[in-house]
Amino acid sequence: MIALGAALLLLPTGCGDKKVVAPTEAPSSGKLKWLTNFETAKALALTQNKTLLINFTGSDWCPPCMMLEKEVFKQPEFAAYAAKHLVLLEIDFPHVKMQSLEEKATNEKLAEQFGIEGFPTVVLLDASGQPLGALGYEPGGPMPFLNTIEKAREADATSTP
Repeated sequence: MIALGAALLLLPTGCGDKKVVAPTEAPSSGKLKWLTNFETAKALALTQNKTLLINFTGSDWCPPCMMLEKEVFKQPEFAAYAAKHLVLLEIDFPHVKMQSLEEKATNEKLAEQFGIEGFPTVVLLDASGQPLGALGYEPGGPMPFLNTIEKAREADATSTP
């Protein structure tokens, strides 16, 4: 299993400290279904036996977040992989888009729970909610990103009794 804490230390997040972010509505990413409720996403991952991918993002202000969206999440290779293996959850901290106070507070709580310090940070959980690892934006399109996810999933499969 990839250590979540160690993986977070190595993230090339690019947008700095989340504390300076003024949270405000989660966008959808093309044809993919991005959930915005952690408990719903966690339950779906469990019932479908899929990996939960949590995208902590500053969707409307963070350049690496926008690049991750464009170069990875909106690509057909990612969509095909996600349909088979992932439940997608977006936890957004936008500057312009509106969010309810409840959503802002919930997102802040999740960011604190997962130790998020910068954006984008993508956290992977197995179907039972156990951490598999984390990653950030890396150039090269969807394949390097998907390879990292697959390695985390494979490591989890080999460590499961």
